[in-house]
Amino acid sequence: MQVRVVAPDPAWPGRYEDEAKHLRAALGSLDVSLHHIGSTAISGIFAKPVIDILLVVDALEHLDARVEAVRALGYEAKGEFGIPGRRYFRRDDRSGVRTHQVHAIERGSSGAIRHLAFRDYMNAHAGAAQAYSTLKQQLARASADDMAAYVRGKDAFVKRHETLALEWSERIASDVR
Repeated sequence: MQVRVVAPDPAWPGRYEDEAKHLRAALGSLDVSLHHIGSTAISGIFAKPVIDILLVVDALEHLDARVEAVRALGYEAKGEFGIPGRRYFRRDDRSGVRTHQVHAIERGSSGAIRHLAFRDYMNAHAGAAQAYSTLKQQLARASADDMAAYVRGKDAFVKRHETLALEWSERIASDVR
């Protein structure tokens, strides 16, 4: 799979909003929260042009009962896809290029907290976000045909900043209690 990161696109938030509306409509009365996550949700950084969506549900079994509604939007349902406690959906355009990914997890799970803390931390810390952007560009050039190497190359940075993000998020929360 070709690794491609592109300059920030001001259309990314709107693409998320449009897709969130479709997902909400498809899932009907199911109580969900939707969030734009991933690099396209971090202001001003280079990213793979794929809209990542965090779909938070009270119980994954409720979503499992509605998987056909998500498939009807053109998504491929991949189950846990290597991460226990998650449901993963992906959608490609007509030419086979990935456009959207949905990561569904249960409300209050560590995954939900981690994804949102990382996004918010990066948006609040421009220096960290730009370092991430630079790393992504370097890795994309070095690993243009090796997605696994690209992901491995980001791993240490992401883990370190996830830890910082969770600590930062906890401090922010304690400041408002």
